[in-house]
Amino acid sequence: MKLLAVPAAALMAGTFISSAQAQQPQTQAQPQAQTQTQAQTQQRTQAQGQAQPRTQQQAYMPMYPQGYIGADAMFWDLSNDVGPSGDSAGLRLRGGAQFNDYFGVEAHLGTGGSDGPVELDHLIGAYGKGILPLSDEFRLYGLAGITEVDFDVGREDGLSYGAGAEFDIAPNFSVGADYMRYLDRSDHTFDAASVGLRFRF
Repeated sequence: MKLLAVPAAALMAGTFISSAQAQQPQTQAQPQAQTQTQAQTQQRTQAQGQAQPRTQQQAYMPMYPQGYIGADAMFWDLSNDVGPSGDSAGLRLRGGAQFNDYFGVEAHLGTGGSDGPVELDHLIGAYGKGILPLSDEFRLYGLAGITEVDFDVGREDGLSYGAGAEFDIAPNFSVGADYMRYLDRSDHTFDAASVGLRFRF
């Protein structure tokens, strides 16, 4: 009976060891599963962080291309060496598109009366616009293009150029002023100084 008890005890010990070894991989697999779960959670957290809305500072950054319209009081002057001259105040509408911080295109449409022998029926022109930002709110710009000017005594067109400045008073609104030489002839010139508001959309 003692001889039989020894093998039986050995058999039970071997069974216990085999059972412990079978359970060991499962115990080791649990930390690995937890590590993978933590990594997936971290990836989801990073993805959610990237999907967060833009900050307030980013919201004020311009998105291009950017359209705009504006309205100005226009004070024009026709200086003529061989014919009638005149000057008056009128209204100018303008609109355009800005493609980046430094370049855009712009169109002008103006009209006005006269305090002299010449009356301005209308002017219409298209220009390239070079921009020099001095800060987030303030910028200088230059314009160059072609303008057609229609007076009551005749119509003509020619090369135009000018310069101006703008200052943002709100995220989409700015005030500005410019000076344009719409016509530049050897015997006469047509200039206009304008000041007004611009709305970006």
